[in-house]
Amino acid sequence: MLILGSGSPRRLELLGQIGVVPDAVRSPDIDETPLPRETPRVYCERITAAKIAAIEADADDVVLCADTTVGLGRRILGKPEDAADAARFLRLLSGTRHKVVTCVAVRRGERTWQRTSVTSVKFKRLSEAEIDGYLATGDWQGKAGGYAIQGPAGTLIPWIEGSFTGVMGLPLHETANLLQAAGVEVWR
Repeated sequence: MLILGSGSPRRLELLGQIGVVPDAVRSPDIDETPLPRETPRVYCERITAAKIAAIEADADDVVLCADTTVGLGRRILGKPEDAADAARFLRLLSGTRHKVVTCVAVRRGERTWQRTSVTSVKFKRLSEAEIDGYLATGDWQGKAGGYAIQGPAGTLIPWIEGSFTGVMGLPLHETANLLQAAGVEVWR
């Protein structure tokens, strides 16, 4: 049995793009509070490890978990609490390059495989009208850094270097390799 340890509809959709349909979907219940002085990559890897450990499964089951965070320097931009928080994130990201870190882990029995994707993303310099317009879409809700590259925010991003699907929340290259290592067929 394949268990997706995530409530993210985007991760479920991305898995479907490579022909993988989980048998069960379970959201892990963990504390995602960053630790003092924790860097975005270390934070993302720690949260993914906590998620994979929190999902109950039988020894033959395969569990897949992931976490995505936006890092601006050493600063972690998680999911905004409200529109004002999302606006603050967008102002911070305006005209800058930042990193989107997504860590993926797969567990089968006692064995765990884990990979981290880091993508550089450049935001154009945003006007207040663009920030207000994007916020009005509601697309920022529940998104690390307050945006989703695959939605209207794509108009704000002139350049990326790395994994587009990693920025979406599940880097497919790494995910397919990890699933195959755990004995799950891709493209079935």
